Amino acid sequence: MRLPEFIRQNTDRIVEEWEQFARTITPASEYLDRDALRDHARAILLAAARDMTTTQTASEQRAKARGEGPDKTPSLDRAGASHGELRHTEGFDLVQMTSEFRHLRACVIRLWVNSLEKPDMACFQEMIRFNEAIDEALVESTAAYAEQVNRSRDIFLAILGHDLRAPLQAVSMSVELLLRKTALQDEALLCAQNIRQGSRHMAAMVSDLLELVRSRLGKSLPIEPAPMDLADTARAAIAEACAGNPQSDPTLIIEGDTRGVWDAGRLAQLLQNLIGNALQHGTHPRDLIVTLKGDGDVVSLTVHNHGEPISEEAIGTIFDPLVRSSDEELGQASTSLGLGLFIVKEVVTAHGGTIEVSSSEAEGTLFSVKLPRQA
Repeated sequence: MRLPEFIRQNTDRIVEEWEQFARTITPASEYLDRDALRDHARAILLAAARDMTTTQTASEQRAKARGEGPDKTPSLDRAGASHGELRHTEGFDLVQMTSEFRHLRACVIRLWVNSLEKPDMACFQEMIRFNEAIDEALVESTAAYAEQVNRSRDIFLAILGHDLRAPLQAVSMSVELLLRKTALQDEALLCAQNIRQGSRHMAAMVSDLLELVRSRLGKSLPIEPAPMDLADTARAAIAEACAGNPQSDPTLIIEGDTRGVWDAGRLAQLLQNLIGNALQHGTHPRDLIVTLKGDGDVVSLTVHNHGEPISEEAIGTIFDPLVRSSDEELGQASTSLGLGLFIVKEVVTAHGGTIEVSSSEAEGTLFSVKLPRQA
């Protein structure tokens, strides 16, 4: 039996062996069901069989071996790339992911050779074509996996750089107040000046970091939920905002039970970014209102301020990464890279919540977050 036909007739058996091998890749496989373990195995096998039945000249074969051949099987490339992306999401490392292709190759050849009564020269040619197809899928899968690694790294660096700015601003404002309002002398004055200089250097490094990842952002955030009270996190976020913006005086309204199982650090990011955004774009810093309301299995969080209303067009992309408002594009707030609200949306999504925004000249701008008590 020719190899392409053998693959089609024995797809279920081969995929079963793929699943059994994938199940041995721990700890990533421990939480995956049957369908997730099999992933794109069937699509890769059938695409490889189709690729083997297409005509191919000797020059095309040499070009394909160098990765320069024509794209004869787009479905093979798509299946391989999707497999790499999903395996990254599921926690497989690169060696584990590529080992699946090694096992698939060995499994198919072993089963096919054992079924042959008298191999001929055509068998060797088919084996070469099969290896070419698997290598193509492996290359696409590895490239997609590497891209996901890069995107995850970039989003981590971007969030790190973005969120370092708030505490740096608080340090800078505090030391400036000390230098202006306190008669520091000798060592105390030197220490304050060193803090000011150090914070400026750190701010420059953060700016450089953000520039590095400005055009290379990635996806979802990991969280570590634990029992906490959102009211405590809100008070701390407001205190930090006031340290960096002495003229601000946000109002905090708490209704009902605001306790739940969430990631305290991530929700602190969410609050700091929403409050910082409202202070930056609001007309009156003292009119900012943060409201927490516990109702059944859901805790609601709203941040309200008055200022220039957000257009409907802007609301459609306001949570996208690297999207900045029109005044920022004109350079009035050049330090913004459009990451704050992107981070907010990622935190909400990671907790299984929802976020909405409404804005009008009469009613002001309102960000509304709903979080299930159990993330």
